[in-house]
Amino acid sequence: MSPVTTTVPALLDVKGLRIAFGGKAVVHGIDFSIAPGEKLALVGESGSGKTVTALSLLRLVQDAHVSGQALLSTAGSGVDLLSLPERDLRRIRGEDVAMIFQEPMTALNPLFTVGDQIAEVLEIKKGLTRAESSQLAIELLAKTGIPEPERRARSFPHQLSGGQRQRAMIAMALACAPKLLLADEPTTALDVSLRGQILDLLDELQQANGMAVLMITHDLNLVRRFADRVVVMENGYIVEQGSVSEVFERPQHAYTRRLIDSKPVRDLLEVPVAASTPPLMSAQGLRVSYPTPLAGFKGWFHHGEFVALKAVDFSILPGQTLGVVGESGSGKSTLALAALGLLPSGGSLTLAGQSWIDPAANHQAMRRTIQVVFQDPFSSLSPRLTVEEIVGEGLLVHEPGLPAAQRRERVLAALAEVGLGDAQFPGLMQRYPHEFSGGQRQRMAIARALIIQPRMLVLDEPTSALDVTIQKQVLQLLQTLQRERGLSYLLITHDVDVIRAMAHQVIVMKDGAIVESGSVDQVFGTPQHDYTQTLLAAAG
Repeated sequence: MSPVTTTVPALLDVKGLRIAFGGKAVVHGIDFSIAPGEKLALVGESGSGKTVTALSLLRLVQDAHVSGQALLSTAGSGVDLLSLPERDLRRIRGEDVAMIFQEPMTALNPLFTVGDQIAEVLEIKKGLTRAESSQLAIELLAKTGIPEPERRARSFPHQLSGGQRQRAMIAMALACAPKLLLADEPTTALDVSLRGQILDLLDELQQANGMAVLMITHDLNLVRRFADRVVVMENGYIVEQGSVSEVFERPQHAYTRRLIDSKPVRDLLEVPVAASTPPLMSAQGLRVSYPTPLAGFKGWFHHGEFVALKAVDFSILPGQTLGVVGESGSGKSTLALAALGLLPSGGSLTLAGQSWIDPAANHQAMRRTIQVVFQDPFSSLSPRLTVEEIVGEGLLVHEPGLPAAQRRERVLAALAEVGLGDAQFPGLMQRYPHEFSGGQRQRMAIARALIIQPRMLVLDEPTSALDVTIQKQVLQLLQTLQRERGLSYLLITHDVDVIRAMAHQVIVMKDGAIVESGSVDQVFGTPQHDYTQTLLAAAG
């Protein structure tokens, strides 16, 4: 599809961009342009070519063969980024074109303070003294809304929250007032309210500096909220582009329609549970705390205490889902770990009528009742084990006497139940996790959890690392399994749409405490607490 023409001369005009690795093309001669001050979103799923397209504009992709043109207008003249000598391109990087990378924890150097890393850009690009650069770095951090910028400038990346690290990355990218900002999934790892804050910040800085922004994302809510125009990519091709309103209201391509229609769908068994039915899991006054050091002489004999979970009450009925929503630091993950019996806790916590907290309880036998599906299947599945070994591992622990042939049959049945089989993936059982997509790996993680026939699953952000269409498929699978097996779920997420689709009851957490709870319709339909209202407003 040809790019949309505009009356304003393009700041960046990409023509016939082709990217190949080892002779195999991954981007196939695409054309698009960005006008000065414009916000353009490049949208597509993993593997569509959107990130490699952005990185290739600055020739940051190793071993890639890049051809075509990327004409950047600077000071009244144009230069082709793809044919510039490396020395000239190095001057443009950061000065005329800057980039915000997807994961700031890996993009920032862990050995240097945030202030030093921003100051280094100013020293190299602007020729400022060390003192001038350090002072300007603090001012840039202040512009991004980081509290106590002087103190944060002296902090290392691991000492900042996810939102603060992302703000520091933005400060570094904007240090030289670039004309074009490339933002690669700048809010993917953030909570919904933090996403809104980062978007507002980018919008404010974009308008103040008059720069153009190329946003790479798979988040359609973000596109609606931020962008002027959108370019949709599939398998290395541009399949559609136009204004955001035009593309979202009248999508022309089937792939675009599929992306827009990928919002999670509620398909739950809404059968009333008798009031006399005992909960599968119940907690009263659940409390988790960590010791903290005390300064001075007192620290020799005593320690302080950080309370991560403050007297939390909840219950989960058989065959139902309790959704837990809140920002980072709200206590969601601590609650999940306590529910799994992996953290020492106070108060009362029972599973299937037995105490999880009682040290005399047979915890190994109880673990057959509850299993977990983690957020990132790539890190939760061992890269050294085959699919058969990963899925069958629970049987070795809980049914060690099971003959190998029967164990293999059970593994095959578990994989088939989650939609994986030898017909689609020849040699499936002997393959390794890296040979599969994110959605397929998450299905394996679900099969691993289900093979010992638990009654309850803890789902820790089970779809946040997945593309929107794959997310929808995994949620539909979980809903089907719940109906067929009568499973209970403890669903931990910051995605309000996932809670709406999956949960029967919901609790909203902030600073380790429950601020609101009830049915999904009640809490999301008529939220009473200011924090719940803020979360829902940020989710759009």
